[in-house]
Amino acid sequence: MSSIKDAFAHNDNGKAFIAFVTAGDPSLDVTEELVIAMAEEGVDLIELGIPFSDPTAEGTVIQDANLRALAQGVTTDDVFDMVERVRGRGCSVPMVFMTYANVVFSYGIERFAKRERQVGMQGIILPDVPFEEKAEFAEPFAAEGLELVSLIAPTSAERIGAIAREAQGFVYCVSSLGVTGVRNQITTDIGAMVKLVRTANPDVPVAVGFGISTPEQAARMAALSDGAIVGSAIIKLIAQHGEGCVEPVRAYVRTMVEAVRTA
Repeated sequence: MSSIKDAFAHNDNGKAFIAFVTAGDPSLDVTEELVIAMAEEGVDLIELGIPFSDPTAEGTVIQDANLRALAQGVTTDDVFDMVERVRGRGCSVPMVFMTYANVVFSYGIERFAKRERQVGMQGIILPDVPFEEKAEFAEPFAAEGLELVSLIAPTSAERIGAIAREAQGFVYCVSSLGVTGVRNQITTDIGAMVKLVRTANPDVPVAVGFGISTPEQAARMAALSDGAIVGSAIIKLIAQHGEGCVEPVRAYVRTMVEAVRTA
C-alpha cells in the first residue's frame, strides 16, 4: 500500500493535489464513488472527513456537510467499512482521515488506529489537537504504521520549526486565519512559512489548504509549496448536485489536478 509521501513523489514536478470530502455526504455509497472517481482523475491524496457534531476548524460549508452525514446516522464504523470497500475495488490512492480528537478518543485511540490500519488508510489529521499534546495520539498511530499529520498556521510563528522537525507524512500549511472556506484572495506569506518548514525539516513535504478554490489559486499555492488542498469548493459541488455530484466533482478535480501538475 502506498504512503503519504508517495502522493508527492509520483508526479514529475513533485507536487500533489489533495482533495477533501466528508464521508456520508450525501451518502456513503456516493462517497465511495467520489473517492474512486477522484482517484481515476489523478488526485494524489484524499482526506476523508469523519462526521462530527462540532467541527471547530470548519466553515459553514463543511459544517453543513457534517450535519447532513450525521442526520443519516453515519458512524465511524460505517466510514471504516466504506474505506474497506474502496480498497477492495483496487483503489490504492493514499488516504488520511480528517476528524476531531473526541471522535478518536470516544472510539478508543488504540482501537481506532488498529482499525484504520486494517482498512488501508495511511494517516490522520486532528486539527484540534495542539502540537504539545499530540503524543497521546501520535504514538498509538505510529505503532500501527500510521502518521499523524501536523498543521501550521500564520499564528504558529516560532513554533513552526519545532512542529516541522517532528512532522510526519506532510505538513498542512493553513493559508489563512479563521476556518475553512472559499476565499477570493490569499494574502498570507505562504513562501515564508514553507521556507521555515523546509529549513527545519527538508525531507517533509508542505501542502497548503484553506481557501483554495480555483485552478489559478491551486497552481500558485503549489508553486510556493509541494501541493494544494481543496475541500470547501468540492463540498459546495456535492451540496449543489446531491446524489448526482460524482461527475461534476470529477470534472472539477480534473482541472485542479492539471493546474497543480503544471505549477
